[in-house]
Amino acid sequence: MFDHHLIRWQDTLFGGAAAWLSSRGVSADQVTMGGFVIGVCGSLLLTQAFYGAALAMILLNRLLDGLDGAVARRQGPTERGAFLDIGLDFFFYATVPFGFAVADPAANALAASALLLSFVGTGSSFLAFAMVAAKRGLTSSAYPQKGLYYLGGLTEGAETIIAFAAMCLFPSYFAVISWVFAALAMITTVTRWLWGWRLLSAP
Repeated sequence: MFDHHLIRWQDTLFGGAAAWLSSRGVSADQVTMGGFVIGVCGSLLLTQAFYGAALAMILLNRLLDGLDGAVARRQGPTERGAFLDIGLDFFFYATVPFGFAVADPAANALAASALLLSFVGTGSSFLAFAMVAAKRGLTSSAYPQKGLYYLGGLTEGAETIIAFAAMCLFPSYFAVISWVFAALAMITTVTRWLWGWRLLSAP
């Protein structure tokens, strides 16, 4: 919901750092993979209930996710980079509820399962549409910088990170936050199904 507003500021926020990294031969793929490792380490901290440290690493992961795009636009985006970016992002998102479930299975496992189920819906609807859109040569005017057709919705990247931050700051409310966000994510899934049905109905 907020991503298309925030993406306009990416080059302004990350332009200097992207130029510095590019001048030293650091590739966008390296930034992507470094951010992924940091994010997974944050999820491992969640399993041990180190919520503050985990939040710091999750936020750093998100900053690097914005930075890799700025680096890619300087060096020239690649299909491999788009693949790595979305593939690693989706896996990282799933590690966060899993970390909370491991930290406190009795309190968190069911809500984490519901959240992961909703992530399957949002992720599969996103990627299925992007695959068909690529075959048709469709592009998104709202997200022209993206390597894939970026189909938006009620719960996008920004909303997901806000939810993750709330979980880390208030871990005793993980289940409540997860159930609410899972419901919103399922709304996103259904709207994407409907959008896809409508947009792809034309020959």
